[in-house]
Amino acid sequence: MDMSKLRMHADFIAPSILSADFARLGAEVDAVIAAGADLIHFDVMDNHYVPNLTIGPPVCAALQQHGVSVPIDVHLMVDPVDRLIDDFARAGARYITFHPEASRHIDRNLTQIREAGCLAGLVFNPATPLAAVRHVLDKLDMILIMSVNPGFGGQSFIPGALTKLREARTLIDTSGYPIRLEIDGGVKLDNIGAIAAAGADTFVAGSAIFGSADYTATITRMRQAIAAARQA
Repeated sequence: MDMSKLRMHADFIAPSILSADFARLGAEVDAVIAAGADLIHFDVMDNHYVPNLTIGPPVCAALQQHGVSVPIDVHLMVDPVDRLIDDFARAGARYITFHPEASRHIDRNLTQIREAGCLAGLVFNPATPLAAVRHVLDKLDMILIMSVNPGFGGQSFIPGALTKLREARTLIDTSGYPIRLEIDGGVKLDNIGAIAAAGADTFVAGSAIFGSADYTATITRMRQAIAAARQA
């Protein structure tokens, strides 16, 4: 059996607001949703786990109050994660993902996310093996593979992420659980087809979308490249 046929969901495009114009954040989010975004990817950095400082729950809550019409996908690049899980759940996050290195009790934090009414996921840096996944597949709604080292936008895609994507795709398909497989870092028009072919179904793109002149045209071309990879 072709295990890829067990996939239970469509491909998602998730623009990362890390690359948006923060002076016009509400308008930027409206624009990418109108252009066809399925999720809004929300990068949270603490200048501790990663060498940068970004945004927190009040901005997430503000976007919800603004009327964001697609789910917010919160990626926690923070240590520890415990308090922020509940804060972001209250702020309106739909997905909350975190790095296993930033948690003392991975199973407990995944349960915490789900009990807060959100979907839960783990994030794996380029040099972090997928070992932790095998023990918590029943508690996962998302696996996020980093194709850059976390902390900054605009970095170049690390090709070795394709191997990890294929490994994660095999784990997901053989598990039978409807777990999304997300990729984040250096996703562009010229590599999104290869990324889709490796097994990703959720594509975070920051500068490739927000740095383009036409968000709709860019997202449309991304979908066309993904569809072509699916048909190959």
